[in-house]
Amino acid sequence: MPANLMDVDAFIEEACKVAKELDIAEPTIIRGEELKERGMGGIYGVGKAAARPPALVALSYSAPGATETVAWVGKGIVYDTGGLSIKARSSMVGMKGDCGGAAAVLAAFSAIVKAKPTINLHAVLCLAENAVGPNSTRPDDIHQLYSGRTVEINNTDAEGRLVLSDGVVYAYRDLKADTIVDMATLTGAQGTATGKYHAAVVSNNERLERRCVAAGRVSGDLAHALPFAPELHFAEFSSVVADMKNSVADRNNAQPSCAGLFVLAHLGFDFPGRWLHIDMASPAHCGERATGYGVALLTVLFGHYTQSHLLKWLSP
Repeated sequence: MPANLMDVDAFIEEACKVAKELDIAEPTIIRGEELKERGMGGIYGVGKAAARPPALVALSYSAPGATETVAWVGKGIVYDTGGLSIKARSSMVGMKGDCGGAAAVLAAFSAIVKAKPTINLHAVLCLAENAVGPNSTRPDDIHQLYSGRTVEINNTDAEGRLVLSDGVVYAYRDLKADTIVDMATLTGAQGTATGKYHAAVVSNNERLERRCVAAGRVSGDLAHALPFAPELHFAEFSSVVADMKNSVADRNNAQPSCAGLFVLAHLGFDFPGRWLHIDMASPAHCGERATGYGVALLTVLFGHYTQSHLLKWLSP
């Protein structure tokens, strides 16, 4: 839906509607200046120039006797102009779809909860409009994210990784998640790396990565693994004035992998849990229409945690 209809306000309303339909607690909503006060400089910095303030929204399902906690974190940029690093006219058309990750997470959460999962499950939606205005983040600005790490902004159009970084740290620190999956229409380079039909995945856990690829083949939401080599690629974000920059120095050096590593860096490369990054920029749309990519993938990937015989059978 276009951003004049599905803005941050409307997305929050949709999340509240889903929670009500599922008969679970009302979502946790952290919004506007509260994001800044709580140290979530990623989401706040991206969305602070928009007419409608940015928000982190978390829906939660608690299963009786659960011993595992899973969090899905979705990028919900309801419109992406590129900010002050503004996109070209032809590149901006279609950016109503930059909330595809959050949309998939919300819909998959609804589907899984209806199947009565045996785990604690959270859907974390990182919602903002990357707008141009007097309060826009400037290239050269430095933001401190929820991790406590500082980021020098060298490209305001590399905003998705900023909101996701706050989201995954919230999932770990506040929601105590053992397994964290972030899903996003993150990089144009994903389409170059894995094409129109396969999402690009990066993980710190080889078994989870393999299961994601297998779930993609079963569900039809195809996925293909990228190199995971922090020791080779994270230097792309080197900064002399902050802990890191937000965009790579060399755009030809495994750019989709690097974007995922940026998110993991805020969890920490010593993160003890399982982390999976799904960049689905190209398969999220077919021409001018959304595909709904990600809903089936997440549902099948975590289907073995449900009481649905079908999902258990499909899940790798």
